[in-house]
Amino acid sequence: MHFRPYISRDGDAFLFVKRSLNAKWNWIKKSEGYNMQKIIFIGAGSMAEALIHGWTKKNVIHPHSLFISNRSNKERLKELVESYDVKLLEDHTQLQDADLVILAMKPKDARAAMEIIAPHLGADTAIISVLAGVTIETIEQYLGNRSIARVMPNTSAQIGMSASGIAFNPHVTDVQRSLYIQMLEAIGIVIEVEEEKLHAVTALAGSGPAYLYYLVEAFEQAGAEFGLSKEVVRELMVQTIAGSAEMLKSGNVEPSILRRKVTSPGGTTEAGIKALESMSFNEAIVNCVRSAENRSRELARGE
Repeated sequence: MHFRPYISRDGDAFLFVKRSLNAKWNWIKKSEGYNMQKIIFIGAGSMAEALIHGWTKKNVIHPHSLFISNRSNKERLKELVESYDVKLLEDHTQLQDADLVILAMKPKDARAAMEIIAPHLGADTAIISVLAGVTIETIEQYLGNRSIARVMPNTSAQIGMSASGIAFNPHVTDVQRSLYIQMLEAIGIVIEVEEEKLHAVTALAGSGPAYLYYLVEAFEQAGAEFGLSKEVVRELMVQTIAGSAEMLKSGNVEPSILRRKVTSPGGTTEAGIKALESMSFNEAIVNCVRSAENRSRELARGE
């Protein structure tokens, strides 16, 4: 199911107000309402930066509401502070009054990081995890029974084009659920799924940009064999991919039908498709996604 942003009604615990025609949003605190003034990232990798970039660029969250930390890379933190005007988490005691903590470290570092932050969390601090494979149950074991959402966005969040999956534990309130969905809608689309399905979302959408970049690399290599520069091939293929995506979005036409419309009998496209079929292209894609999904499950088991 795909959720659209909405303006909160009277009686909701928060108000989400549209400030301008360019979809600039602000949170306004209501008395006894749900406040979102301090959001702390634990981990400062590419996914953390994608979310920070997307939210600040879209004016969804003020940079001074965002705090960042990581285990050891001070240069990385300096880079993010200078680029986005966010704040540094200077001491773990600052976690006590955090409204939301976002777990964005490497999955292999998650357990150690959660052990460090657990004693400092406030009783009402909510958690969003963007960690592949680390289950809500595992997070609860380390951080206690609190509001926890697992999100699998992708790095296209930084340009407002993420495809995200989200799952919630029972402690997430309706207000929080709506707020998280709106935060993610501001940087792309979001689909609520059962937590078990997040393994597949991770393999498809979370890792998906890397597969497409890999495909463009292959096109560049192919173009070079015929004397085309990397720049020319990239311009052609980026536009081709963008146009094809728009065709898929523009109606309910199945991709197989769109493919057949391009594939004239005995033509160049048919020759190319036959070459892909001879190399088991479909099987390669299925194995690609299956391998990523399996790895997500392995991470969930701590392997």
